[in-house]
Amino acid sequence: MNFTAVLAQIKPKLGCVADNLSIVEGEIAKAREAGADLIIFPELALSGYFLKDLVPEVALRVDSPEISRLIELSRGISIVIGFVEETDDYHFFNSALYLEDGAIRHLHRKVYLPTYGLFDEQRYLAKGEAFRAFDTKFGRFGILICEDMWHLSASYILAMDGATTLICLSSSPARGIEGDSLGSASAWQKLVSTTAMFLNCRVLYSNRVGFEDGINFWGGSEYIAPSGESIVRGSLFEKDFVTASVDEGALRRERIFSPMIRDENMFVTMQELERIAQKRRR
Repeated sequence: MNFTAVLAQIKPKLGCVADNLSIVEGEIAKAREAGADLIIFPELALSGYFLKDLVPEVALRVDSPEISRLIELSRGISIVIGFVEETDDYHFFNSALYLEDGAIRHLHRKVYLPTYGLFDEQRYLAKGEAFRAFDTKFGRFGILICEDMWHLSASYILAMDGATTLICLSSSPARGIEGDSLGSASAWQKLVSTTAMFLNCRVLYSNRVGFEDGINFWGGSEYIAPSGESIVRGSLFEKDFVTASVDEGALRRERIFSPMIRDENMFVTMQELERIAQKRRR
């Protein structure tokens, strides 16, 4: 079905869950007034990104008052949001929730935690262990969190699980400035376009803005059609409220014109990966 999604390109405050929840509630109210069906926030929208030793202080259980408040708000609009999740055994995950009609429809825990260059996630967070597609009122979705999308198998698994829309929550810092171009923006734009095109799926990419510890996040949230075309893209380095009109007809046309997913033989893929795995075990 057709639906309208908002990519809430916000500027979270590092370590300030209450303030960030207030920002999120304001964006949700704005999206509802605009008639949107779905609002997507960036990675770790409730806490900020470069948390380090703050992780246990900002972590939320899924039954916390803050999450309960967002669940209640999802009765009026579907919500995707990133946060630090605390489990019963005191593990902490970089997680994302899909909330709809007053319920948690899906929880994704980031599988690939970058620990190189600017990033140090594995020191403070546990790894997720699954990629699962799930059903929504708008079709079958899959969620990725930032680095997840740079591993081709992640998007592939979700597409093979029936996802026609991939949602990616991101906290991507600005890197590689050369003249008027930004290397990180260019790399992400190529990635989401190529992923959409080869998997005949839509991509909704929500990235944050603002500074943390001298690091600038670049924004550029966008909606990519199944053809790989960028339909709408947010501002660079500034807060934005990016509205994407998602057309079901575009998905149908692309899957008729370029039926890569129809013709994909995942059994060959599984067979060959198992062969490679067994060879490496020897």
